[in-house]
Amino acid sequence: MSSAQGTSIFKQPKAVFAVAFACVVSFMGIGLVDPILPALSEQLHASPSQVSLLFTSYLVVTAVAMLGTGWVSSRIGPKWTLISGLVLIVVFSAAAGFSGSIGGIVGFRAGWGLGNALFIATSLAVIVASATGGFAGAIVLYEAALGLGIAAGPLLGGLLGDISWRGPFFGVAVLMAIALLATVTLLDKTPKPAHKTSIAAPLLALRHRSLLVMSLTALLYNWGFFTMLGYAPYPMKLNAIQLGFVFFGWGLLVAIFAVFGAPRLQNRFGTAPSLYGALGFFAVLLVLIGFFTGNRWLVIVCVVASGIVVGINNTLTTQAVMLVSPVERPVASAAYGFVRFIGGGLAPFVAGKMVDAWNIHVPFVVGAVAVVLGIVALSTGHRQLSAADGQMAAGDESVEPTEEEIAGEVADEFGGAPGAIDDELHHEHARHRTHPAS
Repeated sequence: MSSAQGTSIFKQPKAVFAVAFACVVSFMGIGLVDPILPALSEQLHASPSQVSLLFTSYLVVTAVAMLGTGWVSSRIGPKWTLISGLVLIVVFSAAAGFSGSIGGIVGFRAGWGLGNALFIATSLAVIVASATGGFAGAIVLYEAALGLGIAAGPLLGGLLGDISWRGPFFGVAVLMAIALLATVTLLDKTPKPAHKTSIAAPLLALRHRSLLVMSLTALLYNWGFFTMLGYAPYPMKLNAIQLGFVFFGWGLLVAIFAVFGAPRLQNRFGTAPSLYGALGFFAVLLVLIGFFTGNRWLVIVCVVASGIVVGINNTLTTQAVMLVSPVERPVASAAYGFVRFIGGGLAPFVAGKMVDAWNIHVPFVVGAVAVVLGIVALSTGHRQLSAADGQMAAGDESVEPTEEEIAGEVADEFGGAPGAIDDELHHEHARHRTHPAS
């Protein structure tokens, strides 16, 4: 596959592939526990709602920690931020494997989420900065890594989980250790950003309507997505390996539509219409699962088909967030990640309470309603998305100045006064993104 400039997105510096491999393993952690959820519930004598806390602790901590990733990265540099995140994932995933209780695993998954936040927010910025073939090509490469990780996670979880529920946790620890070694040796020292990011920067960035709209849309979509991911395995009544293959098929569709389907739909219909269609289709799938939860084969088909939606949505929303946000990309990524992972973390927990109070049908129907509300939220940013499509078509994203260049221009304009530079850097960055040729 080639970028608009004619350069294959797979012809990249070795450092990009090192980070991309680490991304694959990191994203394995999302679906890794899916095949072993029933086994954990049975062998550790935990209810499905208790087991759902594996998602909640992991994702809520990831969300909150996202707020501090820019603060950390701007002080120790992107490479050391990546390394710190990978070390935490290795330590806590191994600790989860050694744990003997559901409470212990939930706690260690929280530490895993902290490492995940440091890694995810920084890896996207590093790939965008280092990849050849333009911004759009870098996003597709990142989403390809995400798709492969999501596909491989359940398969690995199923194969190792069939041996023992501890196996998937140890498997991730080993693979992340390999990714850590690759990152240390292949990624050159990355310069620290031109200015230090405030810990409040991601929250302040949400004052921008375009970023807030995309973040709320992602929160509502993730509510439906993680409800499905956390509770669909139970009505399937499959063993760990069978569940692994079901979610492997789902993950393959994620990867295929992230890399090939999303760009084609975007080129033909535009970002907003493509997302409306994908989210609408997902809402229908959730309604079908909710109404026909007792039909195992229908649930399996709907879950696998949802991979189409996830692939399209992941690529187009990530790309749109980076383009419509009038702030630095690492800050935009952290703000967006904070909001969307809050939705992903709370959804399985609330779903568990709904199952305990009513029945297993209710969470899926509520998830479908959340996705529909996501379409409504997205429609309020239609104009900004159309403008972003025009920006990409014109190739404007490829001429965005670096933060160092912007810092130099601001320093010249304000006579090099440090306070003035810190106060105006964000505004100057936003001006360049809106009028790149100025």
